[in-house]
Amino acid sequence: MKETLNSKKGLLVWGGLLGAVAVWLAIMGNPGNMAFCIACFIRDIAGAAKLHTAPIVQYMRPEITGLAAGAFIISMATGEYRSTAGSSPMIRFLLGIITMIGALVFLGCPLRMVIRMAAGDLNAYMGLIGFVLGVGTGCIFLKKGFSLGRSFDTKKENGYILPAIFLALLVLSIATPLFAASTEGPGSLHAPILVSLAAGLIFGAAAQKARACFAGGIRDVILMKNFDLLSVIAGLFGVMLVYNLVSGNFKPGFEGQPIAHAETLWNILGTYTVGFAAVLAGGCPLRQLILAGQGSSDAAVNVLGMLMGAALCHNFGLASSGTGTTPAGRIMCIVCILVLFAVAASCMRRAKNNS
Repeated sequence: MKETLNSKKGLLVWGGLLGAVAVWLAIMGNPGNMAFCIACFIRDIAGAAKLHTAPIVQYMRPEITGLAAGAFIISMATGEYRSTAGSSPMIRFLLGIITMIGALVFLGCPLRMVIRMAAGDLNAYMGLIGFVLGVGTGCIFLKKGFSLGRSFDTKKENGYILPAIFLALLVLSIATPLFAASTEGPGSLHAPILVSLAAGLIFGAAAQKARACFAGGIRDVILMKNFDLLSVIAGLFGVMLVYNLVSGNFKPGFEGQPIAHAETLWNILGTYTVGFAAVLAGGCPLRQLILAGQGSSDAAVNVLGMLMGAALCHNFGLASSGTGTTPAGRIMCIVCILVLFAVAASCMRRAKNNS
């Protein structure tokens, strides 16, 4: 049974389930081309917690809590939970910040990129070019010996903390008036809380079992000619494409796409940043949340970096909008790419010297 689920057909089914969950969220109220976006939802959580004050992107997204909890529950049930830590935590924190900056220059993580592609957004296809190039650049450094070092087993309770934090924040946002909530814009568009939480739980469990990772799928093709993980992405894309065609939401073109901009160069460079950072960190934003849920404190630190990155983007005018990028965002995107090359080269030499 396990071999069947891990076959290409099995992974295609897992991807279809992920797509079905995204469709469910879109039908129930989430923005149609942002049905499930890790970067966007973490940004909204940062706003809800008042780490930034952008009024249109503030909402304590239950999907993120559900995602981490779903990965935690399924990994505990299957014996895959393992609490680890100690692999260059501050570099991983920095990579999380950089990932978020790149994602908010593009306006979406790799998951949303695929969802946008399935709706006909040609800007997302430009983003795919950048993402593949970024992953490819990271693979060059992997081949040359890049490493953030090994992680070590820690007390199992160490891995409980990040899922518990997200759960506590969600409960507080429901039970108290302490958190902000958008009354207009993307932050105001959301499915009912219980639906969002249930969808997150299902998505997290399925993504954990499928080992879903958008950067990992491309990395495996480049390094090992292994297309298995791309089956997950294909399944998700296929279900979303059918939904958009049936519902009339498939609108091919560059202009007029919801919560997107048509600046091709910066769509490419934004996702290039995300892809490069994801390979160095060991997974895309979705994968980092899943790994954090199944016990990796290294991944949890990366997620906290993304939370910090979201705050920085909106406090300092780095995030793009539907009208385009900002001067500060463009400058910082280039700076982030240069920092990624510096991190990759430095850790490559360190790995070589230690061998």
